[in-house]
Amino acid sequence: MTARTGATVTRSRTRTLRDRALLLAPWIVLAVVASVAVGVPMAAGDQTADFARALLPPGADALAGTDHSGYDLGVRTAEGLRISLLIAVLCAVIATVLGVLIGVGSVTVGGWFDALVMRVVDGVNALPHLVVGVVIAAMWRGEPVAIIASIALTHWPAVARVVRAELLEATSSGWVEAARLSGASRTFVATRHLLPAVSGQILVAMTVLLPHAVWHETTLSFLGVGLSPDSASLGTLLGQARGDVLTGAWWTLAVPGIALMVTALACAAAAASLRRVTLPPAGEVWR
Repeated sequence: MTARTGATVTRSRTRTLRDRALLLAPWIVLAVVASVAVGVPMAAGDQTADFARALLPPGADALAGTDHSGYDLGVRTAEGLRISLLIAVLCAVIATVLGVLIGVGSVTVGGWFDALVMRVVDGVNALPHLVVGVVIAAMWRGEPVAIIASIALTHWPAVARVVRAELLEATSSGWVEAARLSGASRTFVATRHLLPAVSGQILVAMTVLLPHAVWHETTLSFLGVGLSPDSASLGTLLGQARGDVLTGAWWTLAVPGIALMVTALACAAAAASLRRVTLPPAGEVWR
């Protein structure tokens, strides 16, 4: 092996290690975020309001400061992060399941049903998601089920459209048509051929929807139509910080705001890395 060849191999290995590190980094951040959301409230135990400690700046007594009720803001933010992540995961799972089922059903049945489904998808996409979410959440204000429904029911069309496009490309290769000509039922084709063809898309779709769900839940709670102010979520904490910031308590906005940005960016980066790993290169179809 020449020196030039050895240097090329070394650079290739370094590039491979760097690429793997970039793929793993957002998942490590998400693991840390989830650990903080679960572990910090458990370690801190139940908090009680102490107005004598209200709006203390970050320091030895409270590393992240306290809010206007005297709660440790670091613990409160971890509790809010836990609730926001739980709601986001449920929204992502429900929206993905709906989108995959409708997308697979559209391709499986085809014809007029496929055309009808696409018109419904276009109609839902034409609606402003935030306005629809506000209307649904406001009808059952403070109910987590209403927030989950408002987010899931406005985000499934994107999944359905992507799944349908992937399946149409997969069926163009002829192996699905061969299964149909051999006498396979629509249910058999859907479960044995179509669903496995979009298995990678299912994981990517759920991960992509996570940051959207986090932002929407935060926005709804911030606007006052989401969770009750007594419930700690990133949205309620940011909503309560509006008045505190005017008194100079900047940390009440900075701490949950940073937690929100780190979580959303980590989810988006994780979705991008998962897409690179699970989806085929452009122009190819995995079977």
